[in-house]
Amino acid sequence: MRKVCEFLLLILLISCKDVEKKPITNLRAPFTGVEIDTLLSDSMSVRAITLEKDRVWYATDKGTYGYCKFDKSKNYIGQITCDTINPHFRGIAKNSTSIFMISTEKPAVIYQVSKTDNLVTKVFEDKHPNAFYNGIQFWNDYEGIAMGDPQNGCLSIVITRDAGKTWSKIPCRDLPKIEQGEAGFAASNSSLVVKGNNAWIVTGGSKARIFFSKDKGKTWTVYNTPINQGKPMAGIFTADFYNDTIGIIAGGDYENQDENSKNKALTINSGQSWALISDGDGFGYTSCIQFVPESGGLLTVSVGPQGIYFSNDSGNFWKKISNIKDFHTIRFINERNAIAAGNNKIVKIKFTSN
Repeated sequence: MRKVCEFLLLILLISCKDVEKKPITNLRAPFTGVEIDTLLSDSMSVRAITLEKDRVWYATDKGTYGYCKFDKSKNYIGQITCDTINPHFRGIAKNSTSIFMISTEKPAVIYQVSKTDNLVTKVFEDKHPNAFYNGIQFWNDYEGIAMGDPQNGCLSIVITRDAGKTWSKIPCRDLPKIEQGEAGFAASNSSLVVKGNNAWIVTGGSKARIFFSKDKGKTWTVYNTPINQGKPMAGIFTADFYNDTIGIIAGGDYENQDENSKNKALTINSGQSWALISDGDGFGYTSCIQFVPESGGLLTVSVGPQGIYFSNDSGNFWKKISNIKDFHTIRFINERNAIAAGNNKIVKIKFTSN
């Protein structure tokens, strides 16, 4: 019954645009602060993390990767070098046997790392002069997807169907046409989201749109959004989906980070249509937004250069709960705990309530 009520509340939030905005109280105590436990501190920038039951895997801008256990009982650090160059990682994903990391450019490479013996294998390489990859995800143990900026008039989307051993690029004839000046952003490995059989890719620049597949990358549709667009560094930087239908997008203008209009939106129909939320309120530019687990799509958290923000009404109203501004990315362990990473550190966050 509670889930039904929460869903009806969500519909009300995004459909009644002319209704006076009033905070709607969630049944849970709202987050009011954070407690930080540092898992790793080093000279690095981390935008790519993925969680397992007792650890966080990460990849950095200096070609290092590894994991930290949540209880700090064990860490592992590895190093990858490609032709004397340390790859810049901004995407990471996993299946049951391996970790997959994607470097952004020159060349863009997907590396597979065995969880059992840490053997590193290069499984994909894109040497195109415009190659720049933004994210990677897995639907299941066998099927995964990675995406990058446009080449030859379409997004670069590569798919694996054999547990990551081989990757194939989807031909442009099978993808929606990209607009001139439209591309993805690699802020937090959240410009590509998978849920069930679905995949969503968000873009920015000249257009801020949603590229959607309902069948694990076999067919694609593109949808418009009301997010700020028309500038090279404006658009959708991050997305999350609570389930197959309820999703949230955020971003803004990286070159005007205080601008908080047209930078957040919500959908309840898998991304076909979007309604602006907290327009002109809350944070400006943000690099990562995530739903809190088991919250019915009501509780959300954002991290980025303006601090940590919390909403208990699907993003309609936001409260700043921490001034920490150097986190690029966040993923939840459970309803109260998360892992965040950014400049020089990876931390465990406990969200507290007064």
